[in-house]
Amino acid sequence: QVQLADTGGGSAQAGGSLTLPCAASGYTVNTLCMGWFRQAPGNDREGVAAIYRGSDATVYYADSVKGRFTISRDDGKNTVYLQMNTLNPEDTAMYYCAASPRCFGDNWYRAVHYIYWGQGTRVTVSS
Repeated sequence: QVQLADTGGGSAQAGGSLTLPCAASGYTVNTLCMGWFRQAPGNDREGVAAIYRGSDATVYYADSVKGRFTISRDDGKNTVYLQMNTLNPEDTAMYYCAASPRCFGDNWYRAVHYIYWGQGTRVTVSS
């Protein structure tokens, strides 16, 4: 059983940065495909970024965050990170870490593919 602890949320000013760690237990993150999702009130959950398992470590990003967000993995700490730079108010949402033993290529953004989820961490960006 995989358990994910996604933390690091908080408040930031527009243009600021936050880093969200997702610490995994029960499984090693380099054997899983890991994703970050977010959900704003009234919106569907959307894929933000994903990273492939193993030495492949291919990364994927939503167009809305490309060039601003970076997903990375620290195998020694069994943790995946979402570095968020140049934040804007549209980034305000609940952010969730997710994991799947399978990877889905260009369909990485579909939440239905992920089996394990963190409890979520709130990010609020003010203008």
